[in-house]
Amino acid sequence: MSRAEFVALIAMMFATIAFSIDAMLPALPQIGAELSPEAPYRTGLILTSFALGLGVGTFFTGPLSDAYGRRSVVFGGSALYIVAAGVAWQSQSLEMMLAARAVQGLGAAGPRVVALAITRDLFAGREMARIMSIAMMIFALVPAIAPTLGAGIIAVGDWHGIFIAFMVFSLITVIWMGLRLPETLPPAERRPLQSGLIWAAVREMASHSTVRMSIAVQTLALGMLFVTLMLVQPIYEEIFDRGASFPYWFGAVAIVAGSASLLNALLVVRYGMRRLVTITLAMQIALSGGMLALGTGQWADPYSFYAFVLWQTCLFFQAGLTLGNLTALAMEPMGHIAGTAASVIGAVSTVGASLIASPVGVLFDGTITPLVGGVLAMAVLGFVLMLMMGRVERPEAAPAG
Repeated sequence: MSRAEFVALIAMMFATIAFSIDAMLPALPQIGAELSPEAPYRTGLILTSFALGLGVGTFFTGPLSDAYGRRSVVFGGSALYIVAAGVAWQSQSLEMMLAARAVQGLGAAGPRVVALAITRDLFAGREMARIMSIAMMIFALVPAIAPTLGAGIIAVGDWHGIFIAFMVFSLITVIWMGLRLPETLPPAERRPLQSGLIWAAVREMASHSTVRMSIAVQTLALGMLFVTLMLVQPIYEEIFDRGASFPYWFGAVAIVAGSASLLNALLVVRYGMRRLVTITLAMQIALSGGMLALGTGQWADPYSFYAFVLWQTCLFFQAGLTLGNLTALAMEPMGHIAGTAASVIGAVSTVGASLIASPVGVLFDGTITPLVGGVLAMAVLGFVLMLMMGRVERPEAAPAG
């Protein structure tokens, strides 16, 4: 497999998560009207139940891939994802839908975690960060088109068709990998699936300051994205009266923000992961602080909407300059336990981000203040942690950063 094809496959494996979340956004009102007419806003749980299953599944898929190989875990996770999508497709109640989405998240954890472990099997350090940045650039196209695709499916049929699309997407990915990508973890390098070994690996990661801080900052960076995904459609619809055009604005923002991964791929080898993350968080502090100072959510003229779109674009742009670098920083010292490390990083950051974002989302009051204020608080804390990493752990992290 050429490097270009490898990057494309890894990007598609990453994209399973984004596609499973973003394509659902336009369908939530219709699902609420059909499955939960007495409380349509409960459909937001469709996103969080998937994230919960993803976070739980992420913890187990890495150790399983360390014990049984990368390919078998991707195949098993994809099969679970497809079956759960089929159950959600036929759901007659919101409760059944939520259960199916949680199981779908469990299955989606396989491709997500194993994609990281495969990349770490084949690359290391800044070259790994460069590969991941390019993959993230391709991955960014999925959020750009997923809401529009979801809206198109609903226009042709109804929300059931979105789950058929999920099944087809996963099937293409697993067939592609099965035909083109050989196993990257030889049997001689596998670790037995023993709870003692797993907890030993967790303790090793927890004792490593750079790994610990990188996971914490990644949790905060994901929290910013999660709370934005939770609130961005209500903000477009209730504050700016742009609900009908939301998928197109969302797609345009994602396309522009996707260039951040390309920029990161060009800069990370020269300047290092830690420095780029620190600078990016400092810029987010300035942008979010400026938005709060302007009180954009209170403006009556159209410029408030364009100011919010610019801020949203910068937030998504931030993801391309932080998430891949933070993952590479955390994975670099853990190459001997790459699968377990990828699981712990993904599980802790995903579950932690969900727990952080949920209460912020509940605070929505018809203005942008809860969203922007929450992002500002997370950016400040992440910036402080990155400064601590640079000052306290520089000798430990020097080979990676």
